[in-house]
Amino acid sequence: MKRVFTITEKAWSGSSLLYKWQKTLGNYIAVAGNDNSVKIFDRHGQKRNELGLPGHCVAMDWDKDGDILAVISEKSSSIYLWDASVNKTSQIDSGMKDQMSFLLWSKTTPLLAVGTAKGNLLIYNQQTSRKIPVLGKHTKRITCGCWSSHNLLALGSDDRTVTVSNHEGDTIRQTSLRAEPSDVYFSVMKTDERSSPGESTVSASVGKKTLFLFNLNDPDNPIELAFQPRYGSIVSYRWYGDGYILIGFSHGYFVVISTHIREIGQELYQAHNHKDSLTSVAISQSLNKAASCGDNSIKIHDLTELKDISNIVHLDDETKGLDQLNWTDDGQLLAVSTQRGTLHVFLTKLPILGDSCGTRLAYLTSLLEVTVANPVEGEAPMAIEVEVEPTFIAVGPFHVAVGMNNRAWFYALLDQEAGFSRLKDVEYLGTVASMCLSADHAAALLEGKVQLHMIERDEHDEKKQMKLFPEDERTQGRILCHALTADLLYYGTDTGTVVCVLLEDHQALSSYKHTLGVRKVFPDPNGTRLLFIDDKNGGFLLSPGNATDSCVELPSFSPTITGVLWENWPADRGVFVAYDDDKVYTYALHKTTVHGPQVALVGSTALPFSLKPLLLYNGELTCQTPSGKTSEVALSTHAFLRAPPAPAAASSEGPAPLGAPERSALLAQALLLKRLPEAWALCKAGGGEEDWAALGRACLVHMEVELALQVFRSSGNVGMVLSLQDIQGIEDRNLLAGHLAMFLNDYNLAQDLYLSSSCPVAALEMRRDLLHWDSALLLAKRLAEDQIPFISRQYAAHLEFIGDYVNALAHYEKGLTQDAEFQEHDEACQAGVARASIRMGDIRRGAAQAIKHPSRTLKKECGAILEGMKQFSEAAQLYEKGQYYDKAASVYIRCKNWAKVGELLPQVNSPKIHLQYARAKEADGRYKEAALAYESAKDWDNMIRVLLDHLNSPEEAVRVVRETQSIDGAKMVARFFLRLSDYGSAIQFLVLSQCNDEAFQLAQQHGQMDVYADIIGPDATQEDYHSIALYFEGLKKHLEAGRFFLKCGQHSRALKHFLQCPNADDSLAIEMAIETVGQAQDLSLTNQLIDYLMGESDGMPKDAKYLFRMYMALQRYQEAARAAIIIAREEQCAGNYRNAHDVLFSMYTELQTQRIKIPAEMGTNLMVLHSYILVKIHVKRGDHLKGARMLIRVSNNISKFPAHIVPILTSAVIECHRAGLKNSAFSFAAMLMRPEYRNKIDAKYRKKLEAMVRRPDTSEVEEEATPCPFCGAQLPQNELMCGSCKNNLPYCIATGRHMLKEDWAVCPHCEFPALYSEFVLLLEAESACPMCSETLTPNQVKKVPDCSSYLQPQEEEP
Repeated sequence: MKRVFTITEKAWSGSSLLYKWQKTLGNYIAVAGNDNSVKIFDRHGQKRNELGLPGHCVAMDWDKDGDILAVISEKSSSIYLWDASVNKTSQIDSGMKDQMSFLLWSKTTPLLAVGTAKGNLLIYNQQTSRKIPVLGKHTKRITCGCWSSHNLLALGSDDRTVTVSNHEGDTIRQTSLRAEPSDVYFSVMKTDERSSPGESTVSASVGKKTLFLFNLNDPDNPIELAFQPRYGSIVSYRWYGDGYILIGFSHGYFVVISTHIREIGQELYQAHNHKDSLTSVAISQSLNKAASCGDNSIKIHDLTELKDISNIVHLDDETKGLDQLNWTDDGQLLAVSTQRGTLHVFLTKLPILGDSCGTRLAYLTSLLEVTVANPVEGEAPMAIEVEVEPTFIAVGPFHVAVGMNNRAWFYALLDQEAGFSRLKDVEYLGTVASMCLSADHAAALLEGKVQLHMIERDEHDEKKQMKLFPEDERTQGRILCHALTADLLYYGTDTGTVVCVLLEDHQALSSYKHTLGVRKVFPDPNGTRLLFIDDKNGGFLLSPGNATDSCVELPSFSPTITGVLWENWPADRGVFVAYDDDKVYTYALHKTTVHGPQVALVGSTALPFSLKPLLLYNGELTCQTPSGKTSEVALSTHAFLRAPPAPAAASSEGPAPLGAPERSALLAQALLLKRLPEAWALCKAGGGEEDWAALGRACLVHMEVELALQVFRSSGNVGMVLSLQDIQGIEDRNLLAGHLAMFLNDYNLAQDLYLSSSCPVAALEMRRDLLHWDSALLLAKRLAEDQIPFISRQYAAHLEFIGDYVNALAHYEKGLTQDAEFQEHDEACQAGVARASIRMGDIRRGAAQAIKHPSRTLKKECGAILEGMKQFSEAAQLYEKGQYYDKAASVYIRCKNWAKVGELLPQVNSPKIHLQYARAKEADGRYKEAALAYESAKDWDNMIRVLLDHLNSPEEAVRVVRETQSIDGAKMVARFFLRLSDYGSAIQFLVLSQCNDEAFQLAQQHGQMDVYADIIGPDATQEDYHSIALYFEGLKKHLEAGRFFLKCGQHSRALKHFLQCPNADDSLAIEMAIETVGQAQDLSLTNQLIDYLMGESDGMPKDAKYLFRMYMALQRYQEAARAAIIIAREEQCAGNYRNAHDVLFSMYTELQTQRIKIPAEMGTNLMVLHSYILVKIHVKRGDHLKGARMLIRVSNNISKFPAHIVPILTSAVIECHRAGLKNSAFSFAAMLMRPEYRNKIDAKYRKKLEAMVRRPDTSEVEEEATPCPFCGAQLPQNELMCGSCKNNLPYCIATGRHMLKEDWAVCPHCEFPALYSEFVLLLEAESACPMCSETLTPNQVKKVPDCSSYLQPQEEEP
C-alpha cells in the first residue's frame, strides 16, 4: 500500500481532524481542523479551495452525487454549501436559533438533515430550497443519525433516545436507551424469511458498551448485545455483507458478528489487531476489504477470509497515535487522520492500466506514475512521473504514451541514465478510447475511427503523415478495435470487416468480412496471424497473408473472455492465452500437422482476483495487481516445466519424484503444446508404455519423423521403426502426411492426402491393404484400371466370406483376365465362379467348372457345398474326382450306393465308413466280408460276434480276444465255450471279461476252482480272494486256502492253514507262514510260528533256517543275526563251509544296510570261514605262502571245523612245510600225533608226519610287518588286532591280510575292502569276488584315494 500524500498544517497541530471524502467520485477530500476553516484538496494532495468559517467546523457532508459539500460551524446559524463543479460557495440561513450540532445528506434525494444542540431538526430540500423545521424532535443535543435507502431518518440524541422519522420530519418510531447513543446506522438484519425487504433495522452503539439493534417491524423486541469487558469500549462499527457487523474496540480488538437470529451472540471472528488501542475501523465494499487503525499501524483484512491480513502499514513518526479511517467509495484511496493533526492518504487500489510490447511492460504504479520494465531481459524498472492521472497507457519498442480524454503525452525510452525523456503531447480529434504504438507510429482509437501518425516527426511532416481510418465509413463501418505490429495496422469494425494496413504506405493489404461485428483484435508478434473476438464473444483465428487458410473458430472459447496474449518465448510462438476475470485459457496453434493447421485448447489456469495479464513468456504470466505491482502466475498448462527430476537424480531434500498418473498428465500438456523435447525428457525419466505411445503419436501428428523414430526405438516398437524408416526420405509433404495419417489409423484423411500428393496410387494400395474394396475399386477406376481384375477377385472373396454370393459371382467373373500370364489368378477366379454358381443353385455349371478345374481343394469345397445342399450324388462324384475317398464313400453311403462304396473301400481309411459297410454286408448275409469290414473298422466285438455266431470260427475269435483284450468279446467267447461245456476255457474268458462272480460260480459248480485261482491273477478284489479261500477251506486244501487268506489280508486264518499243511507241503507251507507273519507284524502270530518252528506244538523242531527267514521277514535283525550264527555253526559242523560263509555274509550285509551293530562272533566266524575259502584259491594259484598263512589262521580256530580237523591240520603241515614255515609245520604235526587224531591220519602222510615230529626243524620265515591303518604302528601283515591302538583291523578279502591305507580298494558289489594290488592280481585268475561271488573284472575295481570313511572303529557287539 503506497502513501500518495500527507497533509500537514501548522494550524491543525495537536488537534483531531474532521474530514470527508467526496462521494461517488472520490476526487476531493474536505478537511477541517481547529483553525475555523475547511480546506478542500484533490486526490493528489493539491489544495483546491478553502472555506472560511466564523468558528470551528462542527460537521460537514457531501451530497449523494458528490457535487455539493455542506458545512456547519460554531457561532453561526448558516449552512455553507460548496459546489465542486463550479468551485463556488453559498450560504443558507437555517433559521435555527440554537447551535447546530449535526448534518447529513440523504442517500437518494437532495435532502439535508440538520440537528441542533437542543434537539430541534431542520430538513432542507436543496433542489426546491424548501425548509422543514421540526422543533422538539429530541430534548437534548442531536449527536448522530443516518438516512435509509427509503428516505427514513434515524437520529440519536444525548437524551438517550433514538427516533425514526420520514422525509417530512414526522416521527414513525421512537425508542429509549440506557445511555447516550452514537454511530446510528440503517441496515438489514439476517433472518430466515425476509418479510420486509429493505433497511428495517436501526443499530446504535449505546454508551460505547453495547450494540443496540431495533427492528422497525418488531419495535417491542429490540436486541442489545454486550461484549467481553477485556475488549474495552466500542470505538466504531460497520455493517457489511449479508447482515454481518464489524466492531472495533478501544483495547485493540477486532470482532465480527452475525445478526442472524440463530447466530446472534456468537463471534465469527476475533483478533487482537492492535496491542494498546484501536481508534477506527472502515470497510470498502468495492474492494471487499476491512481496515482498522490503532497504535501507529493500519491493518487491512480480506472480508472473504478475515484471517488473511493483506497489508500492514506502520506510521512510525505518528507517536501520538492514529485517529479516524475512511475509504473513497471506489476503494482507491484510504485516508487516516492522526492525533497530532496530520492526514495521510494511501493508495489501496489503482486503476489497472497497463500495456506490453514484446517483453517490455508499462503499467500504472501510482496515480501519477507509470513504470516501464522488461523482466525477461533483466532491465531495471523505470518510473516515469506523468502530468495527469491517465485513462490509457500504450508502450512500443522505443516509446511510452499516456493520456486522458483527447490528449496523450509521449515519452521516449533512452539508454541514458535518466532512461526516458518527454517528447511531446498530442491532441486528437476526439476522446481516445485506446492507443497502440509501434517503433515509429502511434494509432489512437477515437469515436469509431483510428488516427494513425508518426511519433517522432516535426509537426508539418506529422500532419502530412497523419491518416484517418476507415476511409469510407459507410462501407466499412465504425472501428471498434485496433492493434499495431512492427509493420502492420489491424482494425475491426462493427460491420465485421477486419482490415490489414501496411504502415509504410497506409495501403490496405487484405480485408476479411466476418458475419458479426469485430470487438477486439490481437495479432501475433510477427503480424502473420490475427485472433479476433466478435459481438457474440466468439473467438476466431485468421491468417491475413495466407489465402488458402480460412478463418478458424477457436474451440471452447469462453464468452467471458476479455483479452488475449501471445507467447513471447521465441521457440513457442504458436501459443496464446485468452483470459477473463477468473481464468486463463491456454491455446496452442500448430501450423504443421497431418490434419493441417490446428488450434487446440490445452487447459485453463485460475487467475487470482483483480489481476490483469500483461505478458506471457514461457508459460509464465506477468500480471498487474490493483496495488500497482506485477505478479507472476505460472500457468498450470506448463506445469511440466516445473516437474521434479527423474528418481535417480532427485535429491533427498527436493520434491518427491512423479508418480505415473502425474507424469502422464504432464506429458499430455507438453504434447498439446508441442513441447516435444520436454515430453521426451519426461518419458526418459520413467514413462510407461502408454506415455511412450502417446509421445510417438504426437510426433506422427506433428510430422516429426526423426524424433518419432527415436521414440519408437526407445519403446521397442520395431514395426513402427521399420515403417518410419521406409518413409524417412520422402520430400512430398502430402505423401509423407498421408503415410503418417495411415499410421495413426485416420484412413480417410490419409486417402485425401495421398490423392493430393505426387503418388496418388498410394491411396489405392492403402485401401487394398485395409480390405476396403469398394473404395479400392473406385480408386482403381481413376488411377490404375489394370488392377481392377485383381481387386475384383479379392473383393469377391470377401463377399463370398460374408455370404453375398450374387455380388461375389459378378466380381469373380469381372476378375477373369483370359491372360496366360495370370493363369493362377484366373484359376482362383474360376474356382470362385464354381463355388458361387453352386451356392446360387446353378449346380450343373458349378460342378462342371469344379471337375474341369485342376485343384483338388476346389473339388472338396464344392463337394462340401453340395453335401450341405443335400445333392449327395454330385457331391460324392466331386469328392471321388478330388481323391477324397473317405468323404466320397460317406456320401455314397448316405445315398445307399453300396456298389460304389465297395469299389472305394480299399482306399478308405475311416473306421466309421468300414463299420457302416460291415453292417450293410451283415444285413445282406455276407458274413465273411462283414467280418473283414468289422476288422478294418476295428470293431472287435462285432467281428467276434460274427466269427462265433455265423462263421463258427472260435479259434479266430479267441485269437482276436487275446490280441485286443476286448471285454465284451471275451464274454461272447466264454458263452461259446460254456455251450461246448469247456468250463476251463469259459472261466478263463469270463475272468478276461471281468465277470469274476460268474467265473467263480462256474468254477465252484464244475470243480474248476484251481483253474479259476490260477487265472484270476493280481487284479482280483479282496472278496474274490476270500471266496476262493473259503472254497479251498471247505475242501481241506490247507496250502491253497492259506495262500488266498493271505491275499485277502486274513493273516490269522492263513497261518492256521499253513501250519496244518501235510509234510509233503511242509517246506512251501513254512515259507508261506513266514511271509504271513512278516506281513501281519502281529506278536501273537509270530509267537505261534516260533512255537511251531521250535517243535513246541508237535515235538518236531524245524530247520533253523526257517527261524532265520522269519526273523528277516519281521525285520528283527538282532534275532536273525543270532539265528544266522547258529545256522552257520550247524553248517560248519556238517562241513558245509561255503553255505555257512554265505549265511553269515548275507546277514552281515543286511545288518550293515540297516545300520545295526554286527555281533563280534559273527564277524570272527565270517573272517575264519573266509580265510578257509581263500586257502583253496591261493593253493590253486600256487601261492603257498598265502595259503599257509590262511591255514595257520584256520588251524588256530580248528574247533570251528570239527568235521575236518585232521584233513585241515594235515593240509596246514604240508603247506607250511612248502612255504618254509618249518616251526609252524612242526607244531601242527605234533598236534596230529595226539591219540584222538593219530589213527585218523591218511596213511600216505603218517610216516612223513612222524618223521617231522621225531626230527623237528624250528626254522621259520619271518612274517613281513606293515603299518596299522588306524595308528600306523608296524605289525605282521596277517595280524588283525593292533596291539597299539587296540582296534580290530579290516582285512583284505583277496589275501586275508590287514588293510593298508595307501592300497585301499573295495568290491563294487559287497563293498568289502581289499588291497588294490592283490585284488587286481586275484581277479586276473578268478572271475568273481571271493566274498560275495559276484562276477567281477579288474577294470571294475577302483583305488580309493581317501579311505577315512572306511576306518571308523567297527561297531560290533561283543
